[in-house]
Amino acid sequence: MRARAWLTVEFRGGRTVLSELRSAAPLTMLPQRSLLRRGADTAVVHLVSSATAPLGGDDLSLEVRVGPGAHLQLRGIAATLALPGHGGERSHASITFDIDVNATVEFLPEPTVVTARASHSSVISARLADTARLRLREVLVLGRVGEQPGSLDSTVEVVRGETPLLRQRIDIGDPALTASAAYLAGHRVLATELLVWGEDPAVAHSDDWWSLAPLARGGSLATALAGDAVTAQRRLAAAVVAHPGLAAPTTARSAPSFHSGRRF
Repeated sequence: MRARAWLTVEFRGGRTVLSELRSAAPLTMLPQRSLLRRGADTAVVHLVSSATAPLGGDDLSLEVRVGPGAHLQLRGIAATLALPGHGGERSHASITFDIDVNATVEFLPEPTVVTARASHSSVISARLADTARLRLREVLVLGRVGEQPGSLDSTVEVVRGETPLLRQRIDIGDPALTASAAYLAGHRVLATELLVWGEDPAVAHSDDWWSLAPLARGGSLATALAGDAVTAQRRLAAAVVAHPGLAAPTTARSAPSFHSGRRF
């Protein structure tokens, strides 16, 4: 399956509007409502998988453009399952953000589960204007309960102005890496959240299984490890709360959603 989807958000007449929304199954986008938060009108869009995806051989891409002064929150509805194809083909998915001056993007998807025998490649890239803000979350789950994960490489690239802030690649499914205590220390879930969101912490904050560290060129990266997705997201939320650029009301509204009774 090959799918190309587009989303353009603009600030018009004192509010954020969706000027272009073009879904392509399985990448279906559903506008929810607008939030009035901290004096900014925020467009909320849910990204829904309208077909079983990604399967081996799929090639999916989403391009998001956010105009000057616009505010977008792009959320997930349910976990993404990376599944194997019939012939062992690799699937590919990419999301690209272009964020203009004084614009804000929060990308808050649900976890991605790398199922047994899956082979998947993911790229999230963002280009920000110097005065733009970005909050970008990724939660990776190594297999469903009781199964070994397939293969995944996940790349995140963020550039602000002409300055690279982050280029991070995670490889999952290599037995030698998985067995190393220096890799994920035996945990099944890795959760990260990049915050290019005003003031950064002066020093790193950490607990046993989470950390929040300022990046060399600006922005901060929160990281959490756990044995299940719910615990990982709770630890990630604890790390994010330590960020000085996030006021308490915003953090409360945008905290990770938890699905009681669901295990990955």
